[in-house]
Amino acid sequence: MTSTTESTETGHRTVLLRGGEVHSPADPFATAMVVERGHIAWVGSEGAADAFATGVDEVVDLEGALVTPAFTDAHVHTTATGLALTGLDLSGAATLAEALERVRAYAAARPADRVLLGHGWDASRWPEGRPPTRARLDEAAGGRPLYLPRVDVHSAVATTALLDLVPGVTALAGYHPDAPLTGAAHHAVRAAAHAAVTPARRTEAQRAALAHAASRGIGTLHECGGPDISDEDDFTALLALARERPGPRVVGYWAEPVGGAQDAARVRELGAAGAAGDLFADGSLGSRTACLHEPYADAPGAGAAHLDAAAVAAHVAACTEAGLQAGFHAIGDAALTAVTEGVRRAAETVGLARIRAARHRVEHAEMLTPETIAAFAELGLTASVQPAFDAAWGGADGMYAQRLGAERARTLNPFAALLRAGVPLAFGSDSPVTPLDPWGTVRAAAFHRTPEHRISVRAAFTAHTRGGWRATGRDDAGVLVPGAPADYALWQTGELLVQAPDDRVARWSTDPRSGTPGLPDLAPGAELPRCLRTVVGGRTVYDRPNE
Repeated sequence: MTSTTESTETGHRTVLLRGGEVHSPADPFATAMVVERGHIAWVGSEGAADAFATGVDEVVDLEGALVTPAFTDAHVHTTATGLALTGLDLSGAATLAEALERVRAYAAARPADRVLLGHGWDASRWPEGRPPTRARLDEAAGGRPLYLPRVDVHSAVATTALLDLVPGVTALAGYHPDAPLTGAAHHAVRAAAHAAVTPARRTEAQRAALAHAASRGIGTLHECGGPDISDEDDFTALLALARERPGPRVVGYWAEPVGGAQDAARVRELGAAGAAGDLFADGSLGSRTACLHEPYADAPGAGAAHLDAAAVAAHVAACTEAGLQAGFHAIGDAALTAVTEGVRRAAETVGLARIRAARHRVEHAEMLTPETIAAFAELGLTASVQPAFDAAWGGADGMYAQRLGAERARTLNPFAALLRAGVPLAFGSDSPVTPLDPWGTVRAAAFHRTPEHRISVRAAFTAHTRGGWRATGRDDAGVLVPGAPADYALWQTGELLVQAPDDRVARWSTDPRSGTPGLPDLAPGAELPRCLRTVVGGRTVYDRPNE
């Protein structure tokens, strides 16, 4: 990829990109694009590009690269992602013994840290099948405070020294003497651990996460913060950082119940786009805290409900009256029933048209039934979902099947049914639960472990680009057409094609008469595209180093 000027464009420069493949519904055969004042000005053919070549500030020879809209990750925990990138990451530990050895090495390398922080363990993948005992964790950490959330961040193990910093923790719900902490006990211990993160360390983590996102072709992140997840300083500092420096856009959601206009005003004062994100209706399947209609298959109990239909209705009605987007974290089928019943009650109070217009959203939405899918469609709810969850935990031998049994596990993450019902999809990662990996996410949806839930690569790509913008109320972005924000990425990739679960659709879509632009081959085993450049609002926020 070469340029006739230095590649330091700002939002006010006019740039012609030519000699590549431009993924645009405005022209399915486009090879060139003009960016002006931070927006797409023109998309078209190579021959027509000659007319622009002498009137622009910069000409970029794409050298065959693919240009797509930048991705939007609709569910991220940015500081936690940065801490995982720069700190102790246990996601690659293959055994319990290896995880403990990583703890020992990290503790030795960070002698000045008041509290050690890690992330990403998943005992369901270890041959031992269990998390570390507190005694072994104390030994590995050298007696120091250590906080280690499970990969889903809905339970955690902690050392004795950290528990000693939380007065009264043993009396809180979810405290277990020698098992992972959940519920209120987990929230209290997490707050104590995060309180030890200095502002400088927090900024370092946020910068690392934003830079990593840009390197993956991500132009926008939806930050899901809240009092049970982080704190107000973390949330507002991130939004300020994103405004002040070139990088991915950050749309903030603050997960706190709204009871009226005063609560809504406070959410807005924080800079949040909505009182949504991880407002917990339940927990997670991995930690057995997702709320189910029937008990878990591998342990007693059916999880825990944090909100009932009445609480959901009150929040949604108050947000709608205030012109604020509402939303919830809901994974289990019982939690999703409570959410949809609550939103329907709110519709009876404020009117269905206003509920639909507000585009309220539900995060994760894994254990949907035909009834709750129909309710999503009726109520105009956006499903903010994470296909990488299925890639990580689906299948006959995966964690879902362990927790729920094979029959229930096969119903999870029904993306095709959601699309057939007309439910808007927005894809995300829930990073650091799963990595910032947009093409991997698109692949996970197109090659779902349960074949009947698969969707086309094109539909999955749309959910991970335009879908995230639509989830914020913007229909004019996430697509390369004149007038749209110039948020785009350049990719090194192989042959472009059309992939769909139904071969008849794929065959028709490759016919020139269909006007369907191609996308990279995402079949399992195929090499994923490499990001060469990411641009947000016409400003380059990532350039791949020369290799």
